[in-house]
Amino acid sequence: MTFALTTPVTGAAMTGLTSPTYTIAQDSSPDFNAKQYVITALGGTQTGVTASSVSSPFTISMFRPKVYQQLGKPNPVTGLISRVPKNSYKVNTRKGVLPLAGQPIQVAFMSTLIDVPAGADLADPLSVKAMQSLHFGAVAQAASGIGDTTISGSL
Repeated sequence: MTFALTTPVTGAAMTGLTSPTYTIAQDSSPDFNAKQYVITALGGTQTGVTASSVSSPFTISMFRPKVYQQLGKPNPVTGLISRVPKNSYKVNTRKGVLPLAGQPIQVAFMSTLIDVPAGADLADPLSVKAMQSLHFGAVAQAASGIGDTTISGSL
């Protein structure tokens, strides 16, 4: 299964949002190694939140490596691989936000970076998935608290 969202996307529970949903459409990709969706409509109660527009973007993108890194050969004497490159994947979300009434929209940005050592995709794929399972599960579980922390500054 590849990065493919279906519409609508159900948002995580957050303080101040009631049953948030996001209607999406495939968008022009920001690069050849990415896939992007644009938020075209909102559902639930999200007072003051807007869907994507030219001056206030609301998008989610996933990037894969432009060139996949391969695992090198072990040193013939030590048996160790001296340099293990990483393949980096990113999920980026952009949202136009109002910094102050009467001011122009600014773009808020959120990114998840996933660095996978070359070779781990073959030698230990379940550990790579377990890492992501924990990460996304914890973020989903703590979504409202993370949102509150970005507003209050309190951990």
